[in-house]
Amino acid sequence: MKLTQRLLIGSLLIIAILVAFFVAIVDGRLRLRLYEESSAEVLREARLVAAQWRPGLAVDSLANAAGGALGHRVTLIDSSGTVVGDSEFDPPALERLENHLTRPEIQDALRTGSGQSRRVSASAGDEELYGAVRAGSGFARVSVSAAAIQELFARARADVLLASAFAIFLAFGLVWAFSRSVARPVVELRDVARALAAGDLHRRPSLAAPGEVGDLASAVHRLAEQLTSRIEALEAEEVRLGALTESLNEGVIAIDARQQVTQVNQRARDLLRIKDSAPFPVSNLPRERSLRESIGAALSGQAFDAHEVQIGGRELALTARPLPAGGAVVALFDLTPVRRLETVRRDFVANASHELRTPLTVIGGFAETLLDESLPNEQRQQFARTVLANTQRMQRIVDDLLDLSRIESGGWKPNPSRVDVRALASEALAAAEERRPDKPVTLDLDIAPDATFVWADPTALRQLLANLVDNAVRHTNQGSVTVFSKRTQSGIAIGVSDTGIGIPADHLPRIFERFYRVDAGRSRSEGGTGLGLAIVKHLVEGHGGRVRAESTVARGTRIWAELPDSPAVTTA
Repeated sequence: MKLTQRLLIGSLLIIAILVAFFVAIVDGRLRLRLYEESSAEVLREARLVAAQWRPGLAVDSLANAAGGALGHRVTLIDSSGTVVGDSEFDPPALERLENHLTRPEIQDALRTGSGQSRRVSASAGDEELYGAVRAGSGFARVSVSAAAIQELFARARADVLLASAFAIFLAFGLVWAFSRSVARPVVELRDVARALAAGDLHRRPSLAAPGEVGDLASAVHRLAEQLTSRIEALEAEEVRLGALTESLNEGVIAIDARQQVTQVNQRARDLLRIKDSAPFPVSNLPRERSLRESIGAALSGQAFDAHEVQIGGRELALTARPLPAGGAVVALFDLTPVRRLETVRRDFVANASHELRTPLTVIGGFAETLLDESLPNEQRQQFARTVLANTQRMQRIVDDLLDLSRIESGGWKPNPSRVDVRALASEALAAAEERRPDKPVTLDLDIAPDATFVWADPTALRQLLANLVDNAVRHTNQGSVTVFSKRTQSGIAIGVSDTGIGIPADHLPRIFERFYRVDAGRSRSEGGTGLGLAIVKHLVEGHGGRVRAESTVARGTRIWAELPDSPAVTTA
């Protein structure tokens, strides 16, 4: 219920109670006063009639005349109690009336000179108010019907009630206006306070009320100003803190004393695969033992130094610190890329060492053999050719390593231009034809008419095709090797397909790694360095393209690069 309604109902209830109390008092007093006035009036009238009652007058005529003049019943009674005149009875009826000497009012008049009584009239049959006085020849009595007094009282009561109703109606209007004037500023202050609590910091009380309400409005206004400035400062600080935590390369989780996660940055969500919106219980975090132990220690007030844990297949450095007011902060740093790089570095060193050690061993062994002067000339020439072949292989490995290092370190940037795909593909096939051993392998071209030109670095594209063609020829014992091009949605696809031995599906995702070989023994015997496809991948990505591979064992392999066909798509 609104304040205005409460004030209105309360005030009206008080007024109604007071009016009812007033009406009840007035009702009783009015009734008493009416009977007192009526009693005094009938006594005065009785004295008037007694003064007119003289010997020799027609008594019944006097009663009738007095009754007609007064409007009340007039009864004249002789000293023996016999009714000798009555304004309401004719002479024959007077004889049937009882002796009135025993009537209470007559008895009082006999003793004191005047008397009153209120009773039911035996002759009239209704309640009457009697007043009697002693006269010279008997008693003069005037009576008035109690019904007449009740009717007069009822009219007076109706007037009082009407006045009371009018007073209540008038009071309703005044109370309504008063309650509105009192409730309006309070309601406005309530609405302003609710708006401030809901976050609407622009609301202010617009009234200038006098007294305590005005002081309250001023206090609310000052409170709103201070609250606005403090909330704006807190929001700015929260934005800065949120931006700071989101920009960190570490995952950050804030936990309050009730073991609720109140804040978690995106990095932590990615590392722990958290999908719940903060706040949420700590129990929703991954159930890794070290993580739970570190959080429990921090919540109990103990710092938990950084140590490595494995969560979701990732190596993480975990640190937990307690907060002064209760709760904890957990920091997570992803060590997976570092460990992966360390593994790659170890593998690269091992692979490079292995790849170089094999030809060096061959060169050293045959060079030592060549020192033997008794060695036949034919064997000497054969050993010299073997030394030369392994030297050339080492040279290719070193050259490929230098190229790969230059590309990966950013020392190489493509210099794209409009390149004729057919011309470069023909060069690659011609070079493969010269190096091709005696294999029944056909070298073909399949250049689409709408994919004749591509926007690329000519030297890089030449090296890309040479590596792909060389790989295809080495791994194809019979069949065909085809250089193809076609138009795609993103540009031009250029690649090489063969009908060779193929690549198993589990090896296919790793063929672009350095020194990765599906069949290491066969690759080395064929003279491969294991770096060609890695160089191809980096060359294509340097152009903003991507490299793809498809293969089926014993049916062949298809490797292609998607390159842009206009300078607007290239990336430096």
